[in-house]
Formats: sequence, C-alpha cells, structure tokens
Amino acid sequence: MLKSIATEQLRLGMYVHSIPGAWIDHPFWRKSFKLDRFEDLEALRAGPIREIVIDTAKGRDIAPEDAAEDDEETPPPDSPAAPAPVPRKAATRTDTRVERERAAKIISSSKSTVLNMFSEARMGKTVDIKDAAELVTEITSSVSRNADALISLARLKTADDYTYMHSVAVCAMMISLAHQLGMSHDQTKQAGMAGLLHDVGKMSVPLDILNKPAKLTEEEFASVRSHTVAGHSMLRQIDGISQAALDVSLHHHEKIDGSGYPFNLKADQISVMAKMGAVCDVYDAITSNRPYKAGWDPARSIRHMASSAGHFDASIIEAFVKAIGIYPTGSCVMMQSGRLAVVVDQRPDQLLTPRVKVFYSTQSKMPLKPEMVDLAHSNDKIIAYADPAKWGIRNLPSLDF
Repeated sequence: MLKSIATEQLRLGMYVHSIPGAWIDHPFWRKSFKLDRFEDLEALRAGPIREIVIDTAKGRDIAPEDAAEDDEETPPPDSPAAPAPVPRKAATRTDTRVERERAAKIISSSKSTVLNMFSEARMGKTVDIKDAAELVTEITSSVSRNADALISLARLKTADDYTYMHSVAVCAMMISLAHQLGMSHDQTKQAGMAGLLHDVGKMSVPLDILNKPAKLTEEEFASVRSHTVAGHSMLRQIDGISQAALDVSLHHHEKIDGSGYPFNLKADQISVMAKMGAVCDVYDAITSNRPYKAGWDPARSIRHMASSAGHFDASIIEAFVKAIGIYPTGSCVMMQSGRLAVVVDQRPDQLLTPRVKVFYSTQSKMPLKPEMVDLAHSNDKIIAYADPAKWGIRNLPSLDF
C-alpha cells in the first residue's frame, strides 16, 4: 500500500517508493529503496522535501502514535553518522530552585564516587564502575527534570576539585545533549557514562604536570596528550564497558579537520559520541577556573566554540546551544535598560526570555541592589552579551534566587 507521509515521520525500515521533486533536491540517485541506513534517514529529514511516498507492503508502516520512541532509529554509539536533532517531548520541568537542592546533594555524593574510581585508576587497579552507573542514573534523572540546575552547579568548581567536577559536568552535559539529539534512553545513559569516564586516562599523567600553573613543555604536553590512549586501555579492562565509553575516552580530542589527536581523524571518521564528548569537554574546560587561567563567561565560550572552524561538528554545536540555552546560565548580559545582569534560570521553550539577576548600572557605573527579573513578564530585554571585566567587575552575583 502506498502512503504519503511527512519526512519527520520517516523511520528506519520503511520502503521509500518515490521522492517528489527534481533529483537536485535530494542526494539519492534512485527514488525507490529500503531505508536501512541512518545517514539516508538524516539526509531525507534535513532536506527541502516535506513529503515522501512509502510502500507499506515492502517495508515498515508509520507507527499509530506517529512518534513512538524506537531504539533502532538511533545509530549505534560507534556510528560516525550524526543523529538528526529530533528532541524528545519534554517532561514537566521541575522548578529550578527545587532541583538545585537535589542537584547539590547529587554533586556532593558524587565526589567520593569519582575520587575512588580515579584513585583506583591511578594505582593501576581495574576501575569498578558499579557505583558510577548508579551515579549516572541519578544525574540522568536530575537532567531529565531540569538540566539547567545540575549543569549550572557543576560549573562552580575550584582548582582542588576540578578533575572530579569536570567529569560530573561533562556527564551531565552529555546527557542533556543526548536528549536534544533524540537519542534513546539506553544511549543517553551510555553518553552519560562516557562523559563521566572520558578523562580517566589523566590518572596516568603526573599530578605536577596536570596542575602546573605555567605553560607546559613539549614533553609535558605529550604526556597530557597520552591520556586518551591510556584511558582507553584502562577502560578495556572493565567487563561490560560500553563501546561509547571506549570511543569517547580515545577520541574526544579529535577534530573535524583532522588536526586533533591521537589519530588525526576527520569528520565522518569520528563517531557521534566522540563528537559530543569533544564539545562538552571543551565547553566545561574553558568555562572553568584553572591553575593557569580564569574561566571564560559561558556566552563567550559558546561564541568561541561556534567560530572555531574545523574543530567541532556544526550539527552537534547547534544541538548543544539549544540544550544549554542561547544565554547559558551564568552568562553576563547587557539589558536594554543599560543594566548588567547574570542569567540565573532558563526557559527551554523561550530561550530569549530567561530569568536574570540585574546588579549593575552602566549609566551611573555603580552597582545596584541585586534584583530578580523574569524577562517573560518584563519590558526590559537582553540586547547583547556583556564582558564584566570591561566594567571592572571581577565576580558576578550568585545564581541564588
């Protein structure tokens, strides 16, 4: 039976009977074929064609609910094809203040879990990931309720707890990004575990090199770069470790243009999970205070990453921005009223109207009594990102309500 459906309704296993329009509108030399490759599904969804005719006698029919989650629609974690950004229907979002309290407890309890895991790795023992799996489940639940809460708290790290908090932050961002990309529940948890374990190889690097406040020598930098291969080797000793965790640990420093390490892989040679890991790892690293530099404002970091040609996959960066917001929590912004504000709470469905805390007047060049403003119910609005250093501001107000 022939049936015309919207391209958004396409699923792997369907038989494409015909594609309307000229051949130049799509990348396929044939118009009839079994849709069994995720790359082809992605190309059809992303193209200009809005309707396609399928033959249900030769392939899968459209699901009755028209949007049933199906694991086979998401490519395996080691597939190089980037999934089409098909976000899930959002669950009811927990109030940020409530979820931050829960997230704070998760972060507190995560310290011993991650430190124990990394200590085992530094001593050459096989890492036990049982507790890590439970931690990933807790983080996944928190991110599902309100991604902004835990991610914003995980950014607040000190030099002493950077290593473990970086792992927790990347775990949370990988989960949020997986949600945005429409990955299955199982793959989302795999993404979280991959994020939590991505830097375990750094336990093979001497601490004096990891914490060195000055520029590294070529030999020291080579030691740091070796953490990807070392981490992959450590994780291979773990029974039941996922391919996603192995892949991200080994390839999260590869770049689209082939200038990354350890193997100078390019574009389609890099898996989706590794591309995700690269984005989350760099974002958290450059927004965090380190012994050798102060962290950048989230907004500046996003602009820098988006303009880093050849480094990141464009579709992954786009999904990441949607996941963390156009104005990420913690960003300093300029208001139309001439006041500076810090973003304290996101609205996933209204990215231009977050809740902010105004704290400084650029007209009088004087601090103001901090005031919460809900931009969804205000005549004021954000007109640009702002560099707090330009106004002599070193520390932004807290994100507390």
